[in-house]
Amino acid sequence: MQRESRDDGFTFEDVSVVMGTYNEEAAVGSVLSDIERVTDGKAEVVCVDGSSDRTPEIAEEHGARVIRQRPRGYGVAVTAALLAPDRPVVVTTDCDGTYPMEQLPEFLSLINEGYDVVSGDRLYHGAAEMPTVNRWGNRAFAALASVLMGRRVHDTTTGMRAYRRDVIEEIEWTENTGLSAELLIRPLMRGYRVRELPIDYDERLGETKLDPLSGGAEIAKSIVKVCLDERSLIPRPV
Repeated sequence: MQRESRDDGFTFEDVSVVMGTYNEEAAVGSVLSDIERVTDGKAEVVCVDGSSDRTPEIAEEHGARVIRQRPRGYGVAVTAALLAPDRPVVVTTDCDGTYPMEQLPEFLSLINEGYDVVSGDRLYHGAAEMPTVNRWGNRAFAALASVLMGRRVHDTTTGMRAYRRDVIEEIEWTENTGLSAELLIRPLMRGYRVRELPIDYDERLGETKLDPLSGGAEIAKSIVKVCLDERSLIPRPV
């Protein structure tokens, strides 16, 4: 596949950092300040917001582009955020303070090395700040996806990834709660160059919006569905 590239490599002027936001006023300002500091204010920031608190106002005060929509779930917001920018590199993150914005240069460097997707692996260092049930659940999701794909992955549900925009536009995304897993599985099973990058994971600021039981069941269901969808697309030998 022909990939958009630059002879001198992408810079943060070519990067959009996107996120879905929902009542994250406790952390969004800090996260956006970190992005501005690390990228020297050159990265575009897009928030798709359905909040009832001051999250969108705080985001706009920090120079983010805010797209308002009524709450329809994680995947709907993140898909809208992914498709909004026109810069060639798109980075997803959450706005709860858990992800290390200081590692953004590493993500961009790997994109410049030729990877199509760079996926943050929260579990590599142990993710001690993650609630125990979430940590074991995420390990189970990775094990399930690995078995179904026939390829080992370590963290299917991380919210921090970098993508070449071509990948985002070439794949039809179908999942909501399970979108984070789909965003890794479909590129992998279609032969895109994917790299998992170990990242630090910090304690969450604010309250979680995902119920671990019902949300976990939805994510597992999405992993199975997406893997089976992709396997059905693999040409069979004649």
